[in-house]
Amino acid sequence: MTVETQQPAYTLVFDPSRSSSGYTVSDFQKALERGSDEDKVATMKRILVVMLEGNPLPELLMHIIRFVMPSKNKKLKKLLYFYWEIVPKLDNEGKLRHEMILVCNAIQHDLQHPNEYIRGNTLRFLTKLREAELLEQMVPSVMACLEYRHAYVRKYAILAVLSIYKVSDHLLPDAKELINTFLIAETDPICKRNAFVGLAELDREAALSYLEEHITSIELLDPLLQAAFVQFIRKDATLTPALKPQYVELLIDLLGSTTSSEVVFETALALTALSSDPSVLTNAASKLVDLAVKVFDNNVKLIVLDRIQDINDKNPGSLEELTLEILRVLNAEDMDVRAKALQISMGLVTSRNVDNVVKLLKKELQNTVSHSEKEKSMEYRQLLIKTIHTVAIRFAEVAASVVSLLLDFIPDLSSVAANGVISFIKEVIEKFPHLRSDILESLLAVMDNIKSAKAYRGASWILGEYAESNEEIQRCWKHIRASVGEVPILQSEMKKLANGAEDEEQATDKSESKRTGPIILPDGTYGTESAFDAVENPDTEESNSRTPMRRFVLNGDFYTASILASTIIKLVLRFENVSKDESVLNALKAEGLLILVSIVRVGQSSLVEKNIDEDSLERIVCAISILMDESDPAEKKSERELVEMAFLDATKSSFKTQVALFRKKNAKLSARNLNKTAEPLDNPIHFRQFAQANSNVAGSDMIEEDLQLALKGDTEKASANSVISKLKKIVPLTGFSDPVYAEAYITTHQFDVVLDVLLVNQTRETLKNLHVQFATLGDLKIIDNPTSTNVVPHGFHRLTVTVKVSSADTGVIFGNIIYDGAHGEDAHYVILNDVHVDIMDYIKPAKTEDENFRTMWNAFEWENKISVKSQLPSLHAYLRELVKGTNMGILTAAEALGEEDCRFLSCNLYAKSSFGEDALANLCIEKEPSTGQVVGHVRIRSKGQGLALSLGDRVALIAKQSGKVKLARI
Repeated sequence: MTVETQQPAYTLVFDPSRSSSGYTVSDFQKALERGSDEDKVATMKRILVVMLEGNPLPELLMHIIRFVMPSKNKKLKKLLYFYWEIVPKLDNEGKLRHEMILVCNAIQHDLQHPNEYIRGNTLRFLTKLREAELLEQMVPSVMACLEYRHAYVRKYAILAVLSIYKVSDHLLPDAKELINTFLIAETDPICKRNAFVGLAELDREAALSYLEEHITSIELLDPLLQAAFVQFIRKDATLTPALKPQYVELLIDLLGSTTSSEVVFETALALTALSSDPSVLTNAASKLVDLAVKVFDNNVKLIVLDRIQDINDKNPGSLEELTLEILRVLNAEDMDVRAKALQISMGLVTSRNVDNVVKLLKKELQNTVSHSEKEKSMEYRQLLIKTIHTVAIRFAEVAASVVSLLLDFIPDLSSVAANGVISFIKEVIEKFPHLRSDILESLLAVMDNIKSAKAYRGASWILGEYAESNEEIQRCWKHIRASVGEVPILQSEMKKLANGAEDEEQATDKSESKRTGPIILPDGTYGTESAFDAVENPDTEESNSRTPMRRFVLNGDFYTASILASTIIKLVLRFENVSKDESVLNALKAEGLLILVSIVRVGQSSLVEKNIDEDSLERIVCAISILMDESDPAEKKSERELVEMAFLDATKSSFKTQVALFRKKNAKLSARNLNKTAEPLDNPIHFRQFAQANSNVAGSDMIEEDLQLALKGDTEKASANSVISKLKKIVPLTGFSDPVYAEAYITTHQFDVVLDVLLVNQTRETLKNLHVQFATLGDLKIIDNPTSTNVVPHGFHRLTVTVKVSSADTGVIFGNIIYDGAHGEDAHYVILNDVHVDIMDYIKPAKTEDENFRTMWNAFEWENKISVKSQLPSLHAYLRELVKGTNMGILTAAEALGEEDCRFLSCNLYAKSSFGEDALANLCIEKEPSTGQVVGHVRIRSKGQGLALSLGDRVALIAKQSGKVKLARI
């Protein structure tokens, strides 16, 4: 009987020089015949690399037996055993090759070698051998190694016994008793661990009895044996649910007593797989948190945090007590670790612990300001602000304190972080109306210190929308008046410049009257003074001392001035609704007109860095006309209602809609996550007490299922559409009239493409020495070219070619078929059709934040702009075709795309490739009223040129396909 075994994993050999592609079999044979041991080591490495890439090189077997196997060089012997792992040991008929008898004799000598490391290396090789005919002759030598004095030999000998029994139990019928006896007598911890693993796999009862004997002293055992016990317990509890309570108690005791990080990790995972008790899960997760804090490797921290998140996903609400404990991981310097810890903690925040969480986040935020010299401090600060934003929106009781805290930090924040704070305040002030007055007061107190124009525009919008009472409007107006400074701006700045010129002349006269010459120090030496140290920049100091709006205007930022104009209109209209004081209203209008006219005048002068743009000028002039029209007593009521709707109702209602959509989106996401772990009402309930003794109620081992999924993938999903997908990916390489018909089935993996080529001899003669040569264009590389063969008349031949893919650029595979002519004729050639590698297999739609999209858009230097001209019926139809053709995800909200029959459409798209490349796209299209065509542009940006060009080709292909003429009738 032969026990079913898994395919062994081959040892991988790295080749630093990729020059092996130029070597032939004869070159390898000559190098093995004539070279020294050092040359043979280099040659063996090249041979191993070629064989691991798919070429078996059967012609080299005898040369390696003759010229490599007799050598006593340790490096060469190690490489030789790597070669024995992967060399084909059976012939075409499935029988053992005769040359392997010589190999078997050499292996037996190595099993009896006086050097224990050669013995151990040979025994390790036997664990990867699956040929029973070879192993049969090794059994006596392996048995002798079980009693060898050195533990290095014994630890591999016991694994070899297990492997031989799994290949064929007839070779070692008493393997179970042998391993059990070895385990009882063994003293080395590694050998005991290997023996217990083998015993657990072959004889469950014997392993259970051994575990019971050592259950009282399990905390004193070696960590390797403890980990083996944990693995056995997890698997056995799945098979025998009756023992699960006892196993859980044992694992809890082991978790509390062990000091090994590996055992802590394995025990915690086993507990989460065996129990759903909240106290047990909390205990296991607490140990995992301690492990994440203690270890130094950031990759280990991320793995542990992922396991904690899995526990929370499968058992929602069970880890609420550990929210602050998980935030201890923020001490790590790695941003990915910090982001992961914050993500997990935000899912655990409740009204009971939100105060403590916010206090801790405040402390972390203060530390980022005090340690601003550290790298990535700015990025971490933005992450903390975003997290605090998320918490405050969910819990009203902390919103007020969070707003005041973040506003205090605004002067020290970057432009992006400050804008994030203002966006957060927008949402808070809309969601919690009772906090509006306090928030406005706090915002007005810090607006003078805002350095970012974008953040200041957001703050101005808040003033215009939410200042509703008489007192609030007047306080906002005082800030605007102080922020603009002395008006008219042009005349006051010209006066300052004139006064500054006079002061400069006086300073020049004083400097000329000073004594010039070298400086003599007290010790009698001459001192030097750098002119660079004495230079002052009065322009910079003066610019920093200006009020915010005045600084923005003089720097040429007139878009902010146009937002200020809208704020002034809103304040005037709202004051007119809430107050009947005509004198104050007229004063507000007059001051507003003076400020706006002053901004326009200075924008058209040479005093500013750049003149005012047309859009901003139009908006400011429109605001001036509205203020002038407000003083017209003959104004119609309908005109006033239209102005109020545009300024007082439209923008606030749009923001309310946006906030509501964001809440709805978050609610859907939470419901989707909860639905993953929810139990349907009609699921049957299993009572273990009512089940039979041998029934498996516990279900399958989730950890083992995850491991199999990682090894084999989702086999059910892959087999569902296997036939259809194969038919779609068959590409004809030659025509039916060619002497050789060839077609290829293309299989796309993550980093390579496999061509399964079928050749058909359509002639009545045998095609001798037929071989296929492939070459590539682009970032593709042929791993191995197939060897030549003879094809009988009307015969078939299959071959496999692997092509390595290194980026998502467009790649082309081309080649030809060559075979010898009859009676000394020249060789015949059949040219193959080109195979274009579909980059869409490597591009997947993705999501990202708008800020991150803008940052990448500015950073990426390669842009491909494609003109759009399509006959599709609507703009949304073209967008759907674009998404389908480029595999990109739409970042713009569906509500912002407009109706199906809209005339203008603009949106952003984003995708990531399997190689980590980012692809950005912006679509701006419209429908021409005269022709009805969809026209516009698609701009694609990426870090590399190839991806931008490849996606541009896909966009151009969409236009070609949509422009085809469809045949209606003949």
